[in-house]
Amino acid sequence: MDKDSKVVIIGAGVFGLSTAVQLAIEGFKNVAVVDRHLPPVPDGSSCDISRVIRFDYADEDYLNVSYEAYLKWSKDPKFKGIFHPASYILTGSIGGDQSWIDRTTRQLSNKGLAWTKLGDAAAAKREFPILSGKLAEPGFKGYYNDAAGWADATKAIIQLRDECLELGVSFISGPAGTVVGFHTDSDNKIRSVQTLGGMSIPGDHFVLAAGAWSSNLVPMYNSTLATAQMAVHGWGYTRTPSKGEALIETNISTPRVYPSRERPNFCPSEGEERLRNGLREILPELADRPFEKVTMCWYTDTPSGDFIMDYHPDYQNLFVGGAVSGQ
Repeated sequence: MDKDSKVVIIGAGVFGLSTAVQLAIEGFKNVAVVDRHLPPVPDGSSCDISRVIRFDYADEDYLNVSYEAYLKWSKDPKFKGIFHPASYILTGSIGGDQSWIDRTTRQLSNKGLAWTKLGDAAAAKREFPILSGKLAEPGFKGYYNDAAGWADATKAIIQLRDECLELGVSFISGPAGTVVGFHTDSDNKIRSVQTLGGMSIPGDHFVLAAGAWSSNLVPMYNSTLATAQMAVHGWGYTRTPSKGEALIETNISTPRVYPSRERPNFCPSEGEERLRNGLREILPELADRPFEKVTMCWYTDTPSGDFIMDYHPDYQNLFVGGAVSGQ
């Protein structure tokens, strides 16, 4: 790729911003990020109070990538005040969760990475006295890992945004940055993106990193599912001093396109009830208290849990980056 060519990145979340930073570092001089809102995008899946940083995965490749990321989070000075080290505990029930836990701890051992078995719920409570519920009893299975932590997700996106600005990346937002389609030539090569405000933004290369909004722009051919995860601030991951969040996944269409100033304070009633049932197992004294805020976090999952990093089959100069749901 000619480093003087224009690269248009659609989506100002973690995939789009990190791509912009890397391209700028490599010497690309004309990189633009377009989105409905300047980052941090209020309803984007990259933004919120917190994200767990861990490398505990059953898939070897995913573990390797996650461990490399953990080392950067924990050692790079630019993440000071953004990354917070904290122990990570994973529990489940013998049967449904046992296989995943066994495969994960096997991968950790194969890599020489430490983890500590928790024999029963009482052992978990000795390590984390705040846990007052029955946890996964009966049939408890679990372990904890001291090499983990959490990141202030919104601060991390702000850090990425500022890096983009310092490196000369440009941003287009509002109706002028809300992409609604593409203008292509007879060879299925994209010449420009069309926006809600009627603008046409030309480019030589295009990167689609719009998360759950991607399927509004191009067919994904059953390779992804737009899902929403209900997040409740106030509990979920045992760590201090910050609040946590608990996540429950459900399949729901695609999110709204128009710009929003904040993530809507809403989740379906059945989602809230499932969250309360989870609280009854972990911190039952909080299960019936009113939630300060409930939100839906839009993810783009793949059936295999793998990333999608490839050129779109319908457009020769459109690279798609995103998806994944963990392993």
